[in-house]
Amino acid sequence: MFHELMNRIHGRTAKVGVIGLGYVGLPLAERAGRVGFSVLGFDVSPMRVAQVNRGESYIGDVSSDALATLREAGRIEATTDVHRMAECDILVICVPTPLNATREPDMRYVEAASEDVAASIRSGQLVILESTTYPGTTRELIMPRIERSGLKVGEQIFLAFSPERIDPGQTSSKGYSVENTPKVVGGVTPHCTELAGAFYGYITSRVVPVSSPDVAELTKLFENIFRAVNIALVNELALLCDRMSIDVWEVIDAAATKPYGFMKFTPGPGLGGHCIPIDPFYLTWKARAYDLTTRFIELAGEINSQMPRHVHDLVVRALNRARKPLNGSTILLLGIAYKPDVDDYRESPAFKVYDLLTADGATVIPCDPHITKFELHDGRCMQTVPLTDELLRQCDCAVIITNHRAFDYDRIVTLAPAIVDTRNATRNIQGDLRAKITVL
Repeated sequence: MFHELMNRIHGRTAKVGVIGLGYVGLPLAERAGRVGFSVLGFDVSPMRVAQVNRGESYIGDVSSDALATLREAGRIEATTDVHRMAECDILVICVPTPLNATREPDMRYVEAASEDVAASIRSGQLVILESTTYPGTTRELIMPRIERSGLKVGEQIFLAFSPERIDPGQTSSKGYSVENTPKVVGGVTPHCTELAGAFYGYITSRVVPVSSPDVAELTKLFENIFRAVNIALVNELALLCDRMSIDVWEVIDAAATKPYGFMKFTPGPGLGGHCIPIDPFYLTWKARAYDLTTRFIELAGEINSQMPRHVHDLVVRALNRARKPLNGSTILLLGIAYKPDVDDYRESPAFKVYDLLTADGATVIPCDPHITKFELHDGRCMQTVPLTDELLRQCDCAVIITNHRAFDYDRIVTLAPAIVDTRNATRNIQGDLRAKITVL
């Protein structure tokens, strides 16, 4: 089985199934099709499936032209029919791994996907989990399910973990995409690692094999915990600098001139995206099973979660200068996306800022050039509005949450009566206009 599947991979005659066609799955499916594999995408959303089958992309890092070209060539298809997983030689699971209400791992999507895989598993298939998760998931959650078939992992079927490394929006701004971001691969057995590595060797420019799925799973968490901890450090520095009346941005820029031993991180209104606000809690949860409290990681989470409240307090401070209360004021929230120049608002700090401001009686108007509508945590669907001159003049304060390049910051500062800048987006504004700006 091993040699037969390896030959199919190298001959690119292996059929690739991608389970979950979101921010991770669709770019992977498009890349696999582009390098010559036949791809069958699976998703629970009939709308997404229909869009893929029409050659229409709903993910910024995949163009509709690229998808349409693959469709015309017969290289990609999407379906909601999980029974068709038996058609595939390689199955890659790219489903969400959120937290539940008590901030513990919510494994429902991985469990459901692994049950679907197990129901149609056949000899000669390679199953790869890409969803970010705690160490042990591949062995403890997926392997027992697929071995219920009587097929042995490492002999008749193969299983590996390879963490996704998708940074939405980076394809255009920094040049990193699926095809040139190194891929860590850890299989249950050496044969599993070899097969997964061979597949990803066609997907990306570099494959990094590790000794086990557990190592690969922890590698992904460590990558994001590293960022979360360093962001917490600089956020705490920002809180201190605010008390000391020192410009934290000047401090960071000065420190960044050191050519060794320093990596630049910047403060902000809070953490956003799927990874950094969520992934550290997967490890803190798992650590409890080993009678260990990951205090450093949990402290970073506490600091980062304070930042939306600090933004609320900065708005109050900006309004106080004009002798205005927050209650009854109109606040423009500039940016709903969690990072600049994308339409991704998963776990955006804008939501918490919105909740805090409205709870104190403010009227909050969201503006984002990349997002027309979004869903709050409580399920309410909200619409953004275009940022007009009239809106800027009539508001009491404009709060820059996301530093989109599409925003005209000279115009914003000129027209709005007060500005709270959480990203230092107005750094180039000089002269008397700076008196309007309260910088995080």
